[in-house]
Amino acid sequence: MFTGIIRDIGKIVVINKHNETATFTIKSELINNKNGSLGDSIAVNGICLTITAFNSDGFNVEVMPETIQRTNLSMLKTNDPVNLESSLRINDKLDGHIVLGHIDTIAKLLRRQAEQNSVLMSFSLTKKYQPYVVEKGSIAIDGVSLTVVKVTPDYFQVGLIPFTLKQTILGRLQLNELVNIETDILGKYVVDHRRNDK
Repeated sequence: MFTGIIRDIGKIVVINKHNETATFTIKSELINNKNGSLGDSIAVNGICLTITAFNSDGFNVEVMPETIQRTNLSMLKTNDPVNLESSLRINDKLDGHIVLGHIDTIAKLLRRQAEQNSVLMSFSLTKKYQPYVVEKGSIAIDGVSLTVVKVTPDYFQVGLIPFTLKQTILGRLQLNELVNIETDILGKYVVDHRRNDK
């Protein structure tokens, strides 16, 4: 379990692809063999992955076909930055919202506009996941916990302050780039419960 509060921006240094699977080597100051263990969970761009090996300045994760198909990992290249968050410990503060690291889908950045001390970003979303996105609700974009400020039939919008733009890869996001989306787990249960009651 995670909170959506990014702790480090790592860098992909090696990608080894094997058919529909892959191994990523990620450089990071957040996790290494001194403060982590094999088998630990880590969120990479919001995706819950397992650390399978350590090296001198980072770690490896393995990715299965389901993850490749559902996320933006297949589009990443060597030297690309990634958002990183270690898994939540029992005594940690829940600063963002409950994030499982289970990506629902990907979305495209449609527009970005400056608004005083923030940047508004609008993303497309397939109809299947629209019921789970509500105004003032939570959403995780590439692992970043954000508040939805607007929802329309064609897009949803979030606002990012300068700190978030600097401390995550969302500040580097370009138009038409794809991001990982995890909708709020509480909203999923509510919507699915209502559907089952009908």
